[in-house]
Amino acid sequence: MKDSRAYAIQCIKDEAEAVLGLIPQLDESFDMAVDLIYHCKGKIIVTGVGKSGHIGAKIAATLSSTGTPSFFINPLDVFHGDLGVMAQDDVVLAISNSGQTDELLRFIPMVLHMKIPIIGMSGNPASLLAKYSTCHLNVSVEKEACPLNLAPTSSTMAQLAMGDALAVALIEKRNFQPRDFAQFHPGGELGKRLLTTAQDVMRSDDLPVLPPEMHLGEAIILVSKGKLGLGVAEVDGKIAGLITDGDIRRATEKWQAQFFDHTVSDIMTRTPKTVRPETKISEIQQIMNRYKIHSVLVTDDEQHLLGVVDHYSCMI
Repeated sequence: MKDSRAYAIQCIKDEAEAVLGLIPQLDESFDMAVDLIYHCKGKIIVTGVGKSGHIGAKIAATLSSTGTPSFFINPLDVFHGDLGVMAQDDVVLAISNSGQTDELLRFIPMVLHMKIPIIGMSGNPASLLAKYSTCHLNVSVEKEACPLNLAPTSSTMAQLAMGDALAVALIEKRNFQPRDFAQFHPGGELGKRLLTTAQDVMRSDDLPVLPPEMHLGEAIILVSKGKLGLGVAEVDGKIAGLITDGDIRRATEKWQAQFFDHTVSDIMTRTPKTVRPETKISEIQQIMNRYKIHSVLVTDDEQHLLGVVDHYSCMI
């Protein structure tokens, strides 16, 4: 067991060193690659064979989910009709560790004939892939993590890291925001928080609405029945203020026996935090955190109460 762990540790160290070794290899070609992708009016077509192909599919998925329309294609499929998916507005990202992969090199002349820019990614700056690429990303590594120095390990890790570096650079260049990310990930937790609105989760039935002149003894009953920990004061159908169970508790401690002589207007917050029905849950959470509150009121343009969103409603 100890030997197995030692091998694992060495593998991780070797791959980490391979990734860090990419830093001095970054040059103006990386800037050119980012620029080509950023200004691409078509699609990014990622291609590669074998293990490089698997890495290419992941890179294409990462680019697509961060605002760069991309897809992976096996160069072998191009010879059987898939060339039709390519257009002159596209950019090709071709990946090969050796830069000499026969299946990939047979694909390159077709791309050149269509005058489509090629971003080559290989571990051999002197390869044919590098020679015929518009720009070349050097992902060479000193050795594979494989003890036989044969199985693609460090080399594929370097390709993956370079693909992520491209995606991250493009995220910054595009000023890609969390709300944009959510558009491409609507099924995940982040997507739900960023796409779900106040209207989707607010409680709108049996809201604890009370007049400002109501005595606090009566108000306690309504707040308790409402089960939201608050009561909304209204005048002529418009919000006039808000009281919370915390306000009531503090008033009890302050006035004690005289508590029941006071009214809602004596303790209510006259400018409660409100949001529109289309406000995203992510924005509501920011408001709650900033002002250290547990609920916000949902209103229309005329400050009519439509609903309440509390902390638990945002836990989606």
